Amino acid sequence: MRTQVGIVGAGPAGLLLSHLLARQGIDSVVLECRSRAYVEQRVRAGVLEHPTVELLRETGLAARLDQQGLAHEGISLRFDGGDHRIDFADLVGRGIVVYGQQEVVKDLIAARLADGADIRFDVSDVALDGITDAPVIGFVDADGKRRELACDVIAGCDGFHGISRAAVPHTVHDRQYPFAWLGILAKAAPTHHELVYANHERGFSLYSMRSPEVTRLYLQVPPDTDAADWSEAQIWDELAVRLAAEGFVLNEGPLIEMGVTGMRSFVAEPMRHGRLFLAGDAAHIVPPTGAKGMNLAIADVRVLADALAEFLRDHDESGIDSYSRTCLRRVWRAEHFSWWMTSMMHNVDAADTDSFTRQLQLSQLRYTVSSRAAATSLAENYVGLPHQAAL
Repeated sequence: MRTQVGIVGAGPAGLLLSHLLARQGIDSVVLECRSRAYVEQRVRAGVLEHPTVELLRETGLAARLDQQGLAHEGISLRFDGGDHRIDFADLVGRGIVVYGQQEVVKDLIAARLADGADIRFDVSDVALDGITDAPVIGFVDADGKRRELACDVIAGCDGFHGISRAAVPHTVHDRQYPFAWLGILAKAAPTHHELVYANHERGFSLYSMRSPEVTRLYLQVPPDTDAADWSEAQIWDELAVRLAAEGFVLNEGPLIEMGVTGMRSFVAEPMRHGRLFLAGDAAHIVPPTGAKGMNLAIADVRVLADALAEFLRDHDESGIDSYSRTCLRRVWRAEHFSWWMTSMMHNVDAADTDSFTRQLQLSQLRYTVSSRAAATSLAENYVGLPHQAAL
């Protein structure tokens, strides 16, 4: 087998890269170790930045998004029993759209298959070879046959636990947080039209949604928490306490999903080694507080698609040579914003937050909601800086 770009991973990064390359006449093959049903159903991020939405529209991928996505023009910061809205539309003239990552994946798969793309699900024993000069991806296909895919370059879009990151000699920047999120998906109509970030003395909580019928909620918990130790009644009671505000009603319903997500910040640099390029979670992880994970992956592959097209079509190496440097500028901006939001909203130790840290958080929150300049900075980063911005 031969193609121009071998893509490892059929998440948003890998699929969108394949789509963007095809629009520029570049062939690719996408390899995924999971089944199509699995990748189309796994629930991940749900907030799409303004530049992400614009890119999906520009490339013909937003038909369902525009029909079903929930447009938001702000968020609420809730602390000291009060609710304070950050008005994105007023501050920066843009907003975000809540549309599940699995829905983006469904749209991408449908679009790629309609174009005759080669996406191979259920592959196993993937191995990378010849990374520095003549890349080859070995794998076992779904039919059990061992195959080799020769390609000009490899795009590692296979996430934090994939094989691509380990193949790139890199410097690691890592921070693990002393808390996690207990997340639930509930069949309950949202009772608030925008996301609520709550800083409470008992720990952080997030009120979100996925559709007019489904609510997504999170509680800060210790990192070793077992979700099975929490009953539905305990979860709803704790959410009610942490999200409490005048006039706010928490609509309850049966749980569809429940799980615990660890929190970390991670960057591997550089994002390139020879003919292997990392994108998305294979190169960087952000805590979900800033809603940056999938959006960063999409920003990566937008840069990578143009760089690879220039290299493969025009024999111009300037784009691939600057790829890592260009992407890492945005990555570090997003890492800082996500760390800042996380530090401001969470108890360092939910059981025993020292009074000094607690007062610093409250001071920052009060300043953010009372200063137009501070609120604008939050809004600008949250809705997403333009992909073309020099960061």
